[in-house]
Order: sequence, then C-alpha cells, then structure tokens
Amino acid sequence: MSTLQALIFDVDGTLADTERDGHRVAFNLAFKELGLDWHWSEALYGQLLAVTGGKERMHHYLQNFNTDFQHDDVDNLIIEAHKVKTRHYTELLAKGGLPMRPGVKRLINEARAAGLRLAISTTTTPANVTALLTHSLAADSMDWFEVIAAGDIVPAKKPAADIYLYALEKMGLAAENCLAFEDSENGIKSSLGADLKTIITTNDYTLDHDFSGAALILDGFGEADSPFSVTSGNVGDKTYLDLELLKTLHGQS
Repeated sequence: MSTLQALIFDVDGTLADTERDGHRVAFNLAFKELGLDWHWSEALYGQLLAVTGGKERMHHYLQNFNTDFQHDDVDNLIIEAHKVKTRHYTELLAKGGLPMRPGVKRLINEARAAGLRLAISTTTTPANVTALLTHSLAADSMDWFEVIAAGDIVPAKKPAADIYLYALEKMGLAAENCLAFEDSENGIKSSLGADLKTIITTNDYTLDHDFSGAALILDGFGEADSPFSVTSGNVGDKTYLDLELLKTLHGQS
C-alpha cells in the first residue's frame, strides 16, 4: 500500500481567492495604465477564466469579446500588459490585500510538522506565487515548498497534465504517493491527467464546474469554528481538512 508523502497545491482560487479581487483588479489597472479601453467586469472575468494563463486569457478576450480591437503588434502588447499586470498584482499583495483561504495555513503547518513534502503546480507566474506566499502565508514560506512549478515552465498549461507531471518528476515521486488540491475544472483535468487523487475546494467562480473524478469536493478547507460544507465524498465525522482526513482519503481506493 502506498503512503502519503507529499501535497501538491494549485494557487489561484485554491490557496487564496485571488481571481476576482486580485488578478482581475490588476488586469484592469494595467489596461488603464497602458491607455487601453478594456475593462473586465466580475461577470466577464468569470467567462475568461475558462482559459488558463494571463497572456492566453487576453488573447481569448480579443478573439471572442473585443473583436474590433486593432493594433500593429498584439502579441507584444499582451506581453507588456502582462508585465504591468504582474507589477500591480504583486503591489496589491504587498499591501496585504489577499489573505489565504481559511484553514490553509493550519493545514500546511500541520503537514510540515508531520514531515510531508510540499509543492506548487500552477499556471500563474512565479512572481505571483512568490508575492502571495511571502505576503499572505509567511515571509519564509517559499522555502517550505520543495518544488514550485509555475507559469511557462512547461509548454502546455492546464488542463494539460504537464505542470503536475513536472512537479512529480522534480520530486522523484509517483502520483500514488501524493494528493493534489484544486478549485477548477481545468485544474482537476490537469491533476487527474497526472493520475493524482484530487481534493477540490470550490470558490464563487467554480461552483458549477464539472469535478468528475474528485476524491472530495468541499467549499473550503474549513476550521474548527468554521466547518466546511461537503458537496461530494466521505469525511466521516470531520468538519475541516486535517492530516488525519487526508491520510484516510489517500488510503481509499
């Protein structure tokens, strides 16, 4: 029987509710700074989240929602806009604007104390990961994660499995020794594509996503005084994610 050795986390929407009040806001600030008349409302951004990766999301926007836009060099404009957006996003995080979701710090600290290995697998840029972890988790938390697989480190982003396969390869672990944490349909397609048992914690943008194949679907990690709500899966008498529950889930066939 395989043993649980590592936890692999998605970032945006999973560790923190970064999308609506973080990335979306930063995109709009970048558009304004560059003199673009683009504006992504909460509703529109929810539709754009069907595409992973910030640069890819802007291309999707122009191809499907702003088809009249004209520019001599759209590719370089998008690259520049993404750089400006990343600066605004990291500045927002530095101000303490995006806390971790309830239960995240507790679970990660519990896993570290028990000697579990930790990794990140995300489509967001490395700079965004660094900003979120150092400002919202702990100043030294980048050192807690053995592997941070992020951004363009692999050619195909989620829902492709590449980013998880990369993390597994770098850690030298088989999928059967790990659990993945995701929040979206593209995310679970990626993790399941790497044969990882996956726990889903939904957010406002992903409530209606298809999470077929998830080991557990929750509305969050939960805390002792703020229990999670279970959409699918067996948690026994548990009211929040802890290491005991993770080990139980990992051992289930």
